Amino acid sequence: MKLSLAGKPILLVEDKPVIRKSIRDMLYGLNADAIVEADSGVAAVNAMAKTTFEIVLCDYNLGPGKNGQQVLEEARHRKLIDYRSIFILISSEQSTGAVLGAMDSKPDEYLTKPFNAQQLISRLQRHFARREYLAAIEKAMAKGDLAQAIRHCDTLLESGDGTMRLHLLKMRAELATSAGDFETARQIYGEVLQHRELPWARLGLAVIDFQTNDIEQAIAGLQSLVADNPMLMEGYDWLTRAYEALERHQEVEQVLAQALELSPQSILRQKKFAETADKNGNLEAAEKAYKAAVKLGKHSVHGSCSDYAGLAKLYAKTNAGEEALKTLNEMRQEYGNLPEAELRAATLEADLFRAQGDEDAAQQALEKALELCARLGSKAPRELQLEVARSCFLNEQIGKAEAILHGLIHNHIDDEPFLNNLRAMQSGIGMHNHSEVLIQKTKQVLVATNNKGVALYKQGKFNEALDLFEQAFSAMPENKTIILNMLKIIIHDLKVNPFDEDKERRAKTLLKKAKLLGVEQHKLGVLQLEFGKLQRAAVAKV
Repeated sequence: MKLSLAGKPILLVEDKPVIRKSIRDMLYGLNADAIVEADSGVAAVNAMAKTTFEIVLCDYNLGPGKNGQQVLEEARHRKLIDYRSIFILISSEQSTGAVLGAMDSKPDEYLTKPFNAQQLISRLQRHFARREYLAAIEKAMAKGDLAQAIRHCDTLLESGDGTMRLHLLKMRAELATSAGDFETARQIYGEVLQHRELPWARLGLAVIDFQTNDIEQAIAGLQSLVADNPMLMEGYDWLTRAYEALERHQEVEQVLAQALELSPQSILRQKKFAETADKNGNLEAAEKAYKAAVKLGKHSVHGSCSDYAGLAKLYAKTNAGEEALKTLNEMRQEYGNLPEAELRAATLEADLFRAQGDEDAAQQALEKALELCARLGSKAPRELQLEVARSCFLNEQIGKAEAILHGLIHNHIDDEPFLNNLRAMQSGIGMHNHSEVLIQKTKQVLVATNNKGVALYKQGKFNEALDLFEQAFSAMPENKTIILNMLKIIIHDLKVNPFDEDKERRAKTLLKKAKLLGVEQHKLGVLQLEFGKLQRAAVAKV
């Protein structure tokens, strides 16, 4: 059957009018009648913000400004495209770095220039067929309904379509991993590997090892995987995470350097490398990476004022005070009146002016930082709050420093890597173990609250248990352990008692908060499965 694009909204992104006309003519030949054109990355993003396109054809090189990879990254980050859209990245780039960079952002299809109508038709037909076949699974995944997605996946697997079997098995194993069902996922990956040596199956097993805290086994599997498949960028990312979990920061830096040599356009890896090299004392490499992150960030949705601040801090560390102040001014020009940028600038300026012997200017900058920190509250990144506390200690505002640390320790008492960063900050200014008493005391309080809440829960006293955790939550609103315990209690309550809409709403809010705080998916997966089943059962009864 001839492919027809009649009625399908299409976005064509190409900066060269002649090439744009050529592709447009191909689309007209397929009966396309709803084409929107954009000649830059910004115009493309603006168009996607207004219309949901079924097809986006986007060139990689779009002249000054955003490139095609950055357009796709922003479209995904802002959810401007979903499972119903097909994003085809077009490029004449042949270099390894450009191709890996483009593939890193996972377009649905990749088309190399020059191409003809038949090649475009082939890509579109292949994707449309796959999209139609997997629509039910992907729709459920987009809604966060793991149980429904797994059910649809199992149904398709039972139908015995051999052409899609491997893809379905990959999806099924990933869904099982997301749901915390590691046994099923491991079994699928193992069965696949008995027949074919597929990198995604080996990666899946290593991810399970990582998530089940068998970090050394994960490292062994990932080292072998990237050695055999050096272009598999996800392998480097998971190996980085595994080394980081063991605080082996030199290895983290080495792996990131390898990945960046292959794909230097990844802003997130440049950021990570800069921070790690800085921590390891490799200041020359850190400076280079911070500068790369700043440059890439000018057109990327992942660009941040923290990149400028990181570079400025590095200059401050090497006594290049004027360079640091110059970098902060550049940050102000780029990020205007963004409070976080101003907070970063004021905090570092307090240190810089103090180092220059200008006590009045240092105090003035610190007062401004404290005012901004109070205004932002929990919206200020916790690492930035740590820097404000550090500056307070250095400028003898001890009470204010302690108040900031008190809130950070209470909210993040179950996050040992963050507590280690806090300890390192204090050691760096000669205050070894300064907050250790508060940390240990807070841990004891959390353990006691958990024990008491769990005991009430086991006695069937759900409301009393929930009241206890709600009180703890009001004092520690970003504590992941408390949020997970509250979710477990509410979901169990919904299971054994009549469905309650207020508790349903509370569970939804807590699930959303848990995701925002970065609770690992496999820890939330089981709860999401249970909650989804309860919601469907409640709807069925109506």
